[in-house]
Amino acid sequence: MKHGNFILEACVDSPESAAAAQIGGADRLELCGHLIIGGVTPDEWLFRKVKEVCELPVRVLIRPRFGDFCYTDYEFELMKMQVRHFRELGADAVVIGCLQPDGSLDMQRMEHLVDLAGNMEVTLHRAFDVCRDPYEALEQAIELGIGTILTSGQESSCMKGQECLKKLQQQSNGRITLMAGAGVNADVIEALYRSTGLRAYHMSGKRTGDSVMQYRREGVPMGLPGISEYEIWRTDAAEIQRAAAVMSKFPKK
Repeated sequence: MKHGNFILEACVDSPESAAAAQIGGADRLELCGHLIIGGVTPDEWLFRKVKEVCELPVRVLIRPRFGDFCYTDYEFELMKMQVRHFRELGADAVVIGCLQPDGSLDMQRMEHLVDLAGNMEVTLHRAFDVCRDPYEALEQAIELGIGTILTSGQESSCMKGQECLKKLQQQSNGRITLMAGAGVNADVIEALYRSTGLRAYHMSGKRTGDSVMQYRREGVPMGLPGISEYEIWRTDAAEIQRAAAVMSKFPKK
């Protein structure tokens, strides 16, 4: 680990972003598909290519679709197959989350996925941020043997959620790692650390680049409305490097 017992995790959805995160000094990756819709499970071939171009540990998001985290039986079957598959492929960890319709953690399904993960580590993703009671969910995650919770403190950004993050960090008392996400960058990490004591940070460091396409047929959207087909979102090594430089100044314990 480059930053003592601090962790800088880069969230990426392409080999280009993975390579940039490594150059910038990230400690590990969370690999997703299609971050533009919040991230879904990546395919095997993306995982394999990322492992070719990058030496960092890779945590794989298990999310069969965008939207809420209350899954059908078919979707849950997919999730189980995905956890098994990425374990076989050599992923370092999986990133999971399932909720009940009442907003509580779906403990039965979460336990099943944790069991399937075997010797892989497990992160509870930001399903935590839309659960009904984060303090209850924290204890349940510990009970399940989950190692990390990715959270913004149940707000749209980590800075808005810092009071909740501080309370969660105090409650956790070292029993689980809380990792701040949503709006994390070099400009907020130090303030968030001073306020909450969190020692793990998750960021995409994305930069919007212009497509190399010269001929452009406008007015023919291929996906979500309002998003240009000629913008490419990728991790910027310089943004990861800036964040890593901030964290390198924190006191080591």
